[in-house]
Amino acid sequence: MLIAMTGVSGSMGSEALAQVMEQEGVRTRVLLTPRKGNDKLEKELVKQYGARIEILRGQVYDKKTCEKLVSGADMLVNMAAVIPPRSDKDPKASYLCNYKGAVCLADAAANAAVQPKFIHISTVAVYGNRTLEHPWGRPGDPLLPAVYDHYALHKMMAERYVMERGLKNFAVLRQSAMLYEGIIFKNIHDGLLFHTTLNGPLEWVSARDSGYLIRRIAERELAGGNETFWNGVYDIAGGPQNRCTGYDTFADGFSLMGGSPKKYFKPCHCETRNFHGLWFADGALEEMFGYQRDTVKGFWEEIGKKYKFFKAAKLVPSALIRLFLFRRLLGDGNAPAKWIKEGDEGRVIAAFGGMEEALSLPRDWEDFAVADAAQWGGREARPLENCKDKLLSHGYDESKRPSEWTIEDMRAAAAFRGGACLSEKMGATPYEKLQWSCSEGHVFSASPYTVLKGGHWCPACLSEGWNFDALAQKSPFYAQVWYDSHARGENMRYWFDEEGNARFEEVAKERA
Repeated sequence: MLIAMTGVSGSMGSEALAQVMEQEGVRTRVLLTPRKGNDKLEKELVKQYGARIEILRGQVYDKKTCEKLVSGADMLVNMAAVIPPRSDKDPKASYLCNYKGAVCLADAAANAAVQPKFIHISTVAVYGNRTLEHPWGRPGDPLLPAVYDHYALHKMMAERYVMERGLKNFAVLRQSAMLYEGIIFKNIHDGLLFHTTLNGPLEWVSARDSGYLIRRIAERELAGGNETFWNGVYDIAGGPQNRCTGYDTFADGFSLMGGSPKKYFKPCHCETRNFHGLWFADGALEEMFGYQRDTVKGFWEEIGKKYKFFKAAKLVPSALIRLFLFRRLLGDGNAPAKWIKEGDEGRVIAAFGGMEEALSLPRDWEDFAVADAAQWGGREARPLENCKDKLLSHGYDESKRPSEWTIEDMRAAAAFRGGACLSEKMGATPYEKLQWSCSEGHVFSASPYTVLKGGHWCPACLSEGWNFDALAQKSPFYAQVWYDSHARGENMRYWFDEEGNARFEEVAKERA
Protein backbone atom coordinates (compact mmCIF):
# COMPACT_ATOMS: atom_id res chain seq x y z
CA MET A 1 0.00 0.00 0.00
CA LEU A 2 1.44 3.36 -1.07
CA ILE A 3 0.28 6.38 0.92
CA ALA A 4 1.05 9.85 -0.43
CA MET A 5 1.23 12.55 2.24
CA THR A 6 1.65 16.29 2.54
CA GLY A 7 2.36 18.28 5.69
CA VAL A 8 4.62 15.69 7.32
CA SER A 9 6.86 18.40 8.78
CA GLY A 10 3.92 19.62 10.88
CA SER A 11 2.65 18.37 14.23
CA MET A 12 -0.13 16.11 12.96
CA GLY A 13 1.73 15.15 9.79
CA SER A 14 4.88 13.99 11.57
CA GLU A 15 2.79 11.83 13.91
CA ALA A 16 0.74 10.39 11.05
CA LEU A 17 3.87 9.49 9.08
CA ALA A 18 5.56 7.83 12.06
CA GLN A 19 2.50 5.81 12.93
CA VAL A 20 1.54 4.57 9.46
CA MET A 21 5.16 3.51 8.91
CA GLU A 22 4.88 1.18 11.91
CA GLN A 23 2.64 -1.02 9.77
CA GLU A 24 4.02 -3.75 7.58
CA GLY A 25 3.08 -3.49 3.94
CA VAL A 26 3.00 0.33 3.91
CA ARG A 27 5.20 2.59 1.82
CA THR A 28 4.96 6.36 1.72
CA ARG A 29 5.69 9.15 -0.70
CA VAL A 30 5.87 12.50 1.05
CA LEU A 31 6.03 16.04 -0.24
CA LEU A 32 8.49 18.44 1.38
CA THR A 33 8.72 22.07 0.36
CA PRO A 34 12.05 23.26 -1.12
CA ARG A 35 12.94 25.36 1.91
CA LYS A 36 16.38 24.68 3.30
CA GLY A 37 15.02 23.64 6.69
CA ASN A 38 13.59 20.49 5.11
CA ASP A 39 17.00 19.30 3.87
CA LYS A 40 17.79 17.91 7.31
CA LEU A 41 14.35 16.34 7.62
CA GLU A 42 14.73 14.61 4.27
CA LYS A 43 18.01 13.02 5.36
CA GLU A 44 16.50 11.91 8.66
CA LEU A 45 13.50 10.29 6.99
CA VAL A 46 15.60 8.45 4.41
CA LYS A 47 17.93 7.22 7.15
CA GLN A 48 15.02 6.02 9.25
CA TYR A 49 12.84 4.40 6.60
CA GLY A 50 15.17 3.68 3.68
CA ALA A 51 13.48 2.39 0.53
CA ARG A 52 10.06 2.42 2.17
CA ILE A 53 9.86 6.20 1.81
CA GLU A 54 10.14 8.38 -1.27
CA ILE A 55 10.82 12.10 -0.83
CA LEU A 56 9.42 14.55 -3.35
CA ARG A 57 10.46 18.20 -3.13
CA GLY A 58 8.15 20.91 -4.41
CA GLN A 59 5.13 23.08 -3.64
CA VAL A 60 1.70 21.66 -2.95
CA TYR A 61 0.17 24.28 -5.23
CA ASP A 62 2.25 23.17 -8.23
CA LYS A 63 0.21 21.05 -10.64
CA LYS A 64 3.03 18.84 -11.91
CA THR A 65 4.35 18.24 -8.40
CA CYS A 66 0.93 17.05 -7.26
CA GLU A 67 0.63 14.74 -10.27
CA LYS A 68 3.94 13.11 -9.33
CA LEU A 69 2.88 12.83 -5.71
CA VAL A 70 -0.38 10.97 -6.38
CA SER A 71 0.78 8.77 -9.27
CA GLY A 72 0.34 5.14 -8.27
CA ALA A 73 -0.75 6.00 -4.71
CA ASP A 74 -3.51 4.03 -3.02
CA MET A 75 -4.33 6.78 -0.54
CA LEU A 76 -3.59 10.50 -0.37
CA VAL A 77 -3.57 12.40 2.93
CA ASN A 78 -3.40 16.18 2.69
CA MET A 79 -2.22 17.67 5.98
CA ALA A 80 -0.45 20.69 4.50
CA ALA A 81 -1.46 23.96 6.15
CA VAL A 82 -0.36 27.53 6.74
CA ILE A 83 -1.94 28.34 10.11
CA PRO A 84 -2.24 31.46 12.29
CA PRO A 85 -0.40 33.60 13.08
CA ARG A 86 1.50 33.18 9.79
CA SER A 87 -1.72 33.04 7.78
CA ASP A 88 -2.82 36.32 9.41
CA LYS A 89 0.35 38.05 8.26
CA ASP A 90 0.80 36.32 4.91
CA PRO A 91 -2.63 35.79 3.30
CA LYS A 92 -1.04 34.84 -0.02
CA ALA A 93 0.79 31.93 1.60
CA SER A 94 -2.49 30.85 3.18
CA TYR A 95 -4.29 30.96 -0.15
CA LEU A 96 -1.60 29.02 -2.00
CA CYS A 97 -1.23 26.27 0.59
CA ASN A 98 -4.64 26.00 2.18
CA TYR A 99 -6.77 26.46 -0.92
CA LYS A 100 -4.84 26.19 -4.16
CA GLY A 101 -2.84 23.25 -2.82
CA ALA A 102 -6.02 21.33 -2.11
CA VAL A 103 -7.31 22.18 -5.59
CA CYS A 104 -4.16 20.88 -7.25
CA LEU A 105 -4.21 17.70 -5.18
CA ALA A 106 -7.90 17.03 -5.84
CA ASP A 107 -7.39 17.61 -9.58
CA ALA A 108 -4.36 15.33 -9.65
CA ALA A 109 -6.26 12.62 -7.78
CA ALA A 110 -9.29 12.91 -10.05
CA ASN A 111 -7.17 12.70 -13.19
CA ALA A 112 -4.92 9.86 -12.03
CA ALA A 113 -5.04 6.59 -13.96
CA VAL A 114 -6.15 4.97 -10.72
CA GLN A 115 -7.65 7.43 -8.29
CA PRO A 116 -6.17 7.37 -4.77
CA LYS A 117 -8.60 7.62 -1.88
CA PHE A 118 -8.30 11.21 -0.71
CA ILE A 119 -8.32 12.35 2.94
CA HIS A 120 -8.37 16.12 3.27
CA ILE A 121 -7.66 17.61 6.69
CA SER A 122 -9.73 20.72 7.34
CA THR A 123 -10.32 22.56 10.61
CA VAL A 124 -12.82 23.34 13.35
CA ALA A 125 -12.19 27.00 12.44
CA VAL A 126 -14.65 26.72 9.54
CA TYR A 127 -17.50 26.69 12.09
CA GLY A 128 -16.47 30.08 13.45
CA ASN A 129 -17.34 31.56 16.82
CA ARG A 130 -19.39 29.60 19.35
CA THR A 131 -20.58 30.40 22.83
CA LEU A 132 -21.98 28.20 25.59
CA GLU A 133 -25.45 28.94 24.23
CA HIS A 134 -24.72 26.50 21.42
CA PRO A 135 -21.44 24.78 22.30
CA TRP A 136 -22.20 21.55 20.43
CA GLY A 137 -21.30 21.29 16.76
CA ARG A 138 -21.43 18.65 14.03
CA PRO A 139 -21.15 18.30 10.27
CA GLY A 140 -23.96 20.17 8.55
CA ASP A 141 -23.79 23.14 10.92
CA PRO A 142 -23.40 26.64 9.42
CA LEU A 143 -19.89 27.54 8.32
CA LEU A 144 -19.13 31.03 9.64
CA PRO A 145 -15.34 31.52 9.60
CA ALA A 146 -14.14 34.34 11.82
CA VAL A 147 -13.74 37.75 10.24
CA TYR A 148 -10.23 38.32 8.82
CA ASP A 149 -9.30 34.66 9.39
CA HIS A 150 -7.66 33.71 6.08
CA TYR A 151 -6.84 30.23 7.33
CA ALA A 152 -10.46 29.33 8.12
CA LEU A 153 -11.79 30.89 4.92
CA HIS A 154 -9.27 29.18 2.65
CA LYS A 155 -9.74 25.83 4.41
CA MET A 156 -13.49 26.14 3.93
CA MET A 157 -13.07 26.90 0.24
CA ALA A 158 -10.71 23.94 -0.06
CA GLU A 159 -12.99 21.36 1.50
CA ARG A 160 -15.87 22.50 -0.71
CA TYR A 161 -13.69 21.98 -3.79
CA VAL A 162 -12.68 18.50 -2.63
CA MET A 163 -16.30 17.54 -1.99
CA GLU A 164 -17.48 18.88 -5.33
CA ARG A 165 -14.62 17.55 -7.49
CA GLY A 166 -16.32 14.24 -8.23
CA LEU A 167 -13.73 12.01 -6.57
CA LYS A 168 -14.67 8.37 -6.20
CA ASN A 169 -13.51 8.24 -2.56
CA PHE A 170 -12.95 11.30 -0.38
CA ALA A 171 -13.16 12.20 3.29
CA VAL A 172 -13.04 15.68 4.83
CA LEU A 173 -11.83 15.60 8.44
CA ARG A 174 -12.21 18.78 10.48
CA GLN A 175 -9.39 18.89 13.00
CA SER A 176 -10.18 20.13 16.49
CA ALA A 177 -7.87 22.29 18.59
CA MET A 178 -4.67 20.26 18.73
CA LEU A 179 -2.28 19.59 21.59
CA TYR A 180 1.31 19.15 20.48
CA GLU A 181 4.64 19.18 22.23
CA GLY A 182 5.67 22.76 21.48
CA ILE A 183 2.25 24.33 21.94
CA ILE A 184 3.26 26.72 24.72
CA PHE A 185 6.56 27.80 23.17
CA LYS A 186 4.92 28.54 19.80
CA ASN A 187 2.04 30.53 21.26
CA ILE A 188 3.75 32.96 23.62
CA HIS A 189 5.33 35.10 20.90
CA ASP A 190 2.25 36.58 19.21
CA GLY A 191 -0.88 38.51 20.16
CA LEU A 192 -2.89 35.63 18.69
CA LEU A 193 -2.93 34.26 22.24
CA PHE A 194 -5.56 36.86 23.17
CA HIS A 195 -7.92 35.92 20.34
CA THR A 196 -9.14 33.08 22.56
CA THR A 197 -12.57 33.73 24.07
CA LEU A 198 -12.37 32.96 27.77
CA ASN A 199 -15.82 31.37 28.12
CA GLY A 200 -15.89 29.87 24.65
CA PRO A 201 -16.05 26.06 24.22
CA LEU A 202 -12.89 24.24 23.13
CA GLU A 203 -12.34 20.56 22.50
CA TRP A 204 -8.78 19.30 22.31
CA VAL A 205 -7.22 16.32 20.59
CA SER A 206 -3.54 15.45 20.67
CA ALA A 207 -1.35 15.39 17.59
CA ARG A 208 -0.48 11.85 18.63
CA ASP A 209 -4.11 10.72 18.53
CA SER A 210 -4.66 12.55 15.25
CA GLY A 211 -1.76 10.67 13.73
CA TYR A 212 -3.08 7.45 15.21
CA LEU A 213 -6.42 8.09 13.48
CA ILE A 214 -4.68 8.16 10.10
CA ARG A 215 -2.93 4.93 11.00
CA ARG A 216 -6.23 3.29 11.95
CA ILE A 217 -7.80 4.34 8.65
CA ALA A 218 -4.82 2.88 6.79
CA GLU A 219 -5.04 -0.34 8.82
CA ARG A 220 -8.68 -0.72 7.85
CA GLU A 221 -7.81 -0.19 4.20
CA LEU A 222 -5.14 -2.88 4.40
CA ALA A 223 -7.67 -5.20 5.99
CA GLY A 224 -10.18 -4.75 3.20
CA GLY A 225 -11.62 -1.27 3.27
CA ASN A 226 -13.86 1.27 5.02
CA GLU A 227 -17.03 1.26 2.94
CA THR A 228 -19.03 3.29 5.47
CA PHE A 229 -16.25 5.85 5.93
CA TRP A 230 -15.57 7.22 2.47
CA ASN A 231 -17.43 10.14 0.90
CA GLY A 232 -18.19 11.80 4.18
CA VAL A 233 -17.44 14.81 6.37
CA TYR A 234 -16.31 14.21 9.95
CA ASP A 235 -14.96 15.99 13.01
CA ILE A 236 -11.71 14.82 14.62
CA ALA A 237 -13.14 14.99 18.12
CA GLY A 238 -11.04 14.69 21.25
CA GLY A 239 -13.60 13.09 23.54
CA PRO A 240 -15.57 14.03 26.67
CA GLN A 241 -12.59 14.62 28.98
CA ASN A 242 -11.05 17.04 26.50
CA ARG A 243 -13.97 19.50 26.40
CA CYS A 244 -13.25 22.70 28.26
CA THR A 245 -13.23 26.49 27.77
CA GLY A 246 -10.63 29.00 26.70
CA TYR A 247 -10.07 29.97 30.32
CA ASP A 248 -9.57 26.32 31.30
CA THR A 249 -6.96 25.94 28.57
CA PHE A 250 -4.98 28.92 29.83
CA ALA A 251 -5.27 27.70 33.41
CA ASP A 252 -4.05 24.20 32.52
CA GLY A 253 -1.10 25.43 30.48
CA PHE A 254 0.00 28.26 32.78
CA SER A 255 -0.14 25.99 35.83
CA LEU A 256 3.05 24.34 34.53
CA MET A 257 4.79 27.62 35.29
CA GLY A 258 3.05 28.01 38.63
CA GLY A 259 0.78 30.68 37.20
CA SER A 260 -2.75 31.27 35.97
CA PRO A 261 -4.66 33.65 33.67
CA LYS A 262 -5.54 35.76 36.70
CA LYS A 263 -1.85 36.26 37.47
CA TYR A 264 -0.73 37.07 33.93
CA PHE A 265 -3.34 39.29 32.24
CA LYS A 266 -6.80 40.87 32.57
CA PRO A 267 -10.10 39.53 31.22
CA CYS A 268 -10.52 42.60 29.01
CA HIS A 269 -7.43 41.59 27.04
CA CYS A 270 -9.20 38.68 25.30
CA GLU A 271 -11.70 38.82 22.47
CA THR A 272 -15.32 38.18 23.38
CA ARG A 273 -16.23 36.82 19.92
CA ASN A 274 -14.81 36.19 16.43
CA PHE A 275 -12.80 33.15 17.52
CA HIS A 276 -13.48 29.47 16.81
CA GLY A 277 -14.05 26.39 18.92
CA LEU A 278 -16.85 24.08 19.99
CA TRP A 279 -17.58 20.69 21.52
CA PHE A 280 -18.19 17.96 18.99
CA ALA A 281 -21.48 16.10 19.03
CA ASP A 282 -20.13 14.03 16.14
CA GLY A 283 -18.30 10.97 17.43
CA ALA A 284 -18.45 8.94 14.22
CA LEU A 285 -14.68 8.67 13.76
CA GLU A 286 -14.16 7.38 17.29
CA GLU A 287 -16.90 4.80 16.77
CA MET A 288 -15.26 3.63 13.53
CA PHE A 289 -11.58 3.74 14.47
CA GLY A 290 -11.17 4.06 18.25
CA TYR A 291 -8.32 6.59 18.14
CA GLN A 292 -8.96 8.68 21.29
CA ARG A 293 -6.40 7.84 23.95
CA ASP A 294 -4.85 11.05 25.28
CA THR A 295 -6.51 13.47 27.69
CA VAL A 296 -5.86 17.14 28.31
CA LYS A 297 -4.90 16.39 31.91
CA GLY A 298 -2.49 13.65 30.91
CA PHE A 299 -0.96 15.79 28.17
CA TRP A 300 -0.09 18.68 30.49
CA GLU A 301 1.32 16.28 33.10
CA GLU A 302 3.52 14.72 30.43
CA ILE A 303 4.80 18.08 29.18
CA GLY A 304 5.46 19.29 32.72
CA LYS A 305 7.63 16.28 33.46
CA LYS A 306 9.53 16.42 30.16
CA TYR A 307 10.74 20.02 30.18
CA LYS A 308 12.92 21.43 32.97
CA PHE A 309 11.94 24.90 31.74
CA PHE A 310 8.63 24.70 33.56
CA LYS A 311 10.22 23.69 36.86
CA ALA A 312 12.55 26.68 36.56
CA ALA A 313 9.68 28.99 35.61
CA LYS A 314 7.92 28.16 38.89
CA LEU A 315 10.79 29.87 40.69
CA VAL A 316 10.19 33.12 38.79
CA PRO A 317 7.68 35.52 40.41
CA SER A 318 4.43 35.76 38.45
CA ALA A 319 4.81 39.54 38.36
CA LEU A 320 8.02 39.22 36.33
CA ILE A 321 6.44 36.77 33.87
CA ARG A 322 3.49 39.13 33.50
CA LEU A 323 5.77 42.11 32.91
CA PHE A 324 8.32 40.66 30.52
CA LEU A 325 6.13 38.21 28.61
CA PHE A 326 2.44 38.99 28.63
CA ARG A 327 2.63 42.78 28.82
CA ARG A 328 4.96 42.66 25.81
CA LEU A 329 2.41 40.56 23.91
CA LEU A 330 -0.27 43.19 24.51
CA GLY A 331 1.71 45.51 22.26
CA ASP A 332 1.93 43.03 19.42
CA GLY A 333 0.13 44.04 16.23
CA ASN A 334 -2.01 40.91 16.43
CA ALA A 335 -3.23 41.64 19.97
CA PRO A 336 -6.73 43.06 20.57
CA ALA A 337 -5.30 45.54 23.09
CA LYS A 338 -3.19 46.99 20.29
CA TRP A 339 -6.24 47.34 18.03
CA ILE A 340 -8.08 49.20 20.77
CA LYS A 341 -5.14 51.51 21.48
CA GLU A 342 -4.65 52.36 17.81
CA GLY A 343 -8.36 52.69 17.06
CA ASP A 344 -8.51 49.82 14.55
CA GLU A 345 -12.29 50.06 14.37
CA GLY A 346 -12.88 47.16 11.99
CA ARG A 347 -11.01 44.62 14.09
CA VAL A 348 -12.44 45.97 17.34
CA ILE A 349 -16.00 45.65 16.03
CA ALA A 350 -15.29 42.13 14.79
CA ALA A 351 -13.70 41.05 18.10
CA PHE A 352 -15.93 42.86 20.62
CA GLY A 353 -18.90 44.46 18.88
CA GLY A 354 -17.43 47.96 18.99
CA MET A 355 -15.08 50.29 20.83
CA GLU A 356 -17.63 51.03 23.55
CA GLU A 357 -18.14 47.32 24.22
CA ALA A 358 -14.38 46.72 24.32
CA LEU A 359 -13.69 49.54 26.75
CA SER A 360 -16.50 48.48 29.07
CA LEU A 361 -15.15 44.97 29.64
CA PRO A 362 -14.08 44.04 33.20
CA ARG A 363 -10.49 44.83 34.02
CA ASP A 364 -10.54 42.88 37.26
CA TRP A 365 -11.13 39.15 37.52
CA GLU A 366 -13.46 39.74 40.47
CA ASP A 367 -15.88 41.31 38.00
CA PHE A 368 -15.67 38.54 35.42
CA ALA A 369 -17.73 35.35 35.70
CA VAL A 370 -15.61 32.37 34.66
CA ALA A 371 -17.84 29.65 33.23
CA ASP A 372 -17.73 26.11 34.59
CA ALA A 373 -17.50 23.85 31.53
CA ALA A 374 -18.95 20.89 33.44
CA GLN A 375 -22.22 22.76 34.02
CA TRP A 376 -22.67 23.03 30.26
CA GLY A 377 -21.76 19.45 29.43
CA GLY A 378 -18.00 19.73 29.08
CA ARG A 379 -15.46 17.42 30.71
CA GLU A 380 -18.01 14.65 31.09
CA ALA A 381 -19.52 11.88 29.02
CA ARG A 382 -22.65 13.43 27.58
CA PRO A 383 -24.32 11.31 24.90
CA LEU A 384 -25.64 13.08 21.84
CA GLU A 385 -29.26 12.39 22.80
CA ASN A 386 -28.74 14.40 26.00
CA CYS A 387 -27.52 17.54 24.24
CA LYS A 388 -30.16 17.78 21.52
CA ASP A 389 -31.51 20.99 23.03
CA LYS A 390 -28.18 22.62 22.19
CA LEU A 391 -27.84 21.29 18.63
CA LEU A 392 -28.44 23.60 15.70
CA SER A 393 -31.20 22.83 13.22
CA HIS A 394 -30.25 21.98 9.65
CA GLY A 395 -33.70 22.69 8.26
CA TYR A 396 -34.83 19.25 7.08
CA ASP A 397 -35.73 15.80 8.44
CA GLU A 398 -32.37 14.67 9.79
CA SER A 399 -33.65 11.23 10.71
CA LYS A 400 -33.31 10.33 7.04
CA ARG A 401 -30.16 8.83 5.58
CA PRO A 402 -28.71 10.68 2.56
CA SER A 403 -29.97 7.88 0.29
CA GLU A 404 -33.51 8.69 1.49
CA TRP A 405 -33.41 12.43 0.78
CA THR A 406 -36.08 13.83 -1.53
CA ILE A 407 -36.40 17.04 -3.49
CA GLU A 408 -38.81 18.23 -0.77
CA ASP A 409 -35.97 17.91 1.76
CA MET A 410 -33.80 20.04 -0.51
CA ARG A 411 -36.48 22.70 -0.79
CA ALA A 412 -36.95 22.79 2.98
CA ALA A 413 -33.21 23.04 3.61
CA ALA A 414 -32.82 25.80 1.02
CA ALA A 415 -35.70 27.83 2.44
CA PHE A 416 -34.16 27.54 5.91
CA ARG A 417 -31.02 29.08 4.43
CA GLY A 418 -33.00 31.96 2.94
CA GLY A 419 -32.86 30.62 -0.60
CA ALA A 420 -34.40 28.02 -2.88
CA CYS A 421 -33.65 24.72 -4.58
CA LEU A 422 -34.15 25.35 -8.30
CA SER A 423 -33.86 21.74 -9.44
CA GLU A 424 -37.03 19.78 -10.10
CA LYS A 425 -35.74 16.39 -9.03
CA MET A 426 -32.91 14.64 -7.24
CA GLY A 427 -30.01 13.00 -9.02
CA ALA A 428 -29.24 9.31 -8.78
CA THR A 429 -27.08 9.90 -5.66
CA PRO A 430 -26.81 12.68 -3.02
CA TYR A 431 -23.46 13.60 -4.61
CA GLU A 432 -24.95 14.71 -7.94
CA LYS A 433 -25.18 18.48 -8.16
CA LEU A 434 -28.40 20.46 -8.02
CA GLN A 435 -29.11 24.13 -8.76
CA TRP A 436 -29.70 26.50 -5.86
CA SER A 437 -30.24 30.21 -5.24
CA CYS A 438 -29.31 32.13 -2.09
CA SER A 439 -30.98 35.05 -0.30
CA GLU A 440 -28.87 37.49 -2.31
CA GLY A 441 -30.04 36.12 -5.66
CA HIS A 442 -26.88 34.23 -6.58
CA VAL A 443 -27.42 30.99 -8.48
CA PHE A 444 -24.94 28.17 -7.90
CA SER A 445 -24.57 24.40 -8.12
CA ALA A 446 -23.71 22.02 -5.30
CA SER A 447 -24.48 18.47 -4.32
CA PRO A 448 -27.11 17.80 -1.64
CA TYR A 449 -24.37 16.22 0.50
CA THR A 450 -22.15 19.32 0.30
CA VAL A 451 -25.04 21.52 1.42
CA LEU A 452 -26.82 19.36 3.99
CA LYS A 453 -23.92 17.42 5.50
CA GLY A 454 -21.05 19.74 4.64
CA GLY A 455 -22.83 22.91 5.79
CA HIS A 456 -21.69 24.80 2.69
CA TRP A 457 -23.94 27.28 0.94
CA CYS A 458 -23.41 30.11 -1.56
CA PRO A 459 -19.80 30.52 -2.79
CA ALA A 460 -20.55 33.89 -4.39
CA CYS A 461 -21.53 35.41 -1.03
CA LEU A 462 -18.19 34.37 0.47
CA SER A 463 -16.28 35.83 -2.45
CA GLU A 464 -17.73 39.21 -1.49
CA GLY A 465 -16.21 39.12 1.99
CA TRP A 466 -17.50 38.41 5.47
CA ASN A 467 -21.10 39.56 5.14
CA PHE A 468 -22.74 37.37 7.79
CA ASP A 469 -24.68 40.23 9.42
CA ALA A 470 -26.70 40.68 6.22
CA LEU A 471 -27.03 36.96 5.55
CA ALA A 472 -28.26 36.18 9.08
CA GLN A 473 -31.08 38.68 8.64
CA LYS A 474 -32.52 36.48 5.89
CA SER A 475 -31.32 33.02 6.89
CA PRO A 476 -32.67 31.21 9.98
CA PHE A 477 -29.84 28.72 9.40
CA TYR A 478 -27.22 31.38 10.14
CA ALA A 479 -29.33 33.41 12.58
CA GLN A 480 -29.73 30.58 15.11
CA VAL A 481 -26.04 30.78 16.03
CA TRP A 482 -24.88 34.17 14.70
CA TYR A 483 -27.01 36.08 17.19
CA ASP A 484 -25.50 34.23 20.14
CA SER A 485 -22.62 36.70 19.89
CA HIS A 486 -23.90 39.45 17.56
CA ALA A 487 -26.64 42.05 17.97
CA ARG A 488 -29.49 41.90 15.48
CA GLY A 489 -28.94 45.57 14.68
CA GLU A 490 -25.38 45.01 13.46
CA ASN A 491 -24.90 45.36 9.73
CA MET A 492 -21.19 45.19 8.97
CA ARG A 493 -19.30 43.80 5.99
CA TYR A 494 -15.57 43.02 6.03
CA TRP A 495 -13.12 42.19 3.26
CA PHE A 496 -9.52 42.56 2.10
CA ASP A 497 -8.59 44.80 -0.80
CA GLU A 498 -6.23 43.85 -3.64
CA GLU A 499 -3.22 44.92 -1.58
CA GLY A 500 -4.24 42.73 1.36
CA ASN A 501 -5.44 45.55 3.61
CA ALA A 502 -8.37 44.87 5.94
CA ARG A 503 -11.48 46.85 5.05
CA PHE A 504 -14.93 47.19 6.56
CA GLU A 505 -18.11 49.17 6.15
CA GLU A 506 -21.50 49.47 7.75
CA VAL A 507 -23.97 48.45 5.09
CA ALA A 508 -26.81 50.85 4.42
CA LYS A 509 -29.96 49.81 6.30
CA GLU A 510 -32.06 49.74 3.13
CA ARG A 511 -29.83 46.98 1.76
CA ALA A 512 -30.59 44.75 4.72
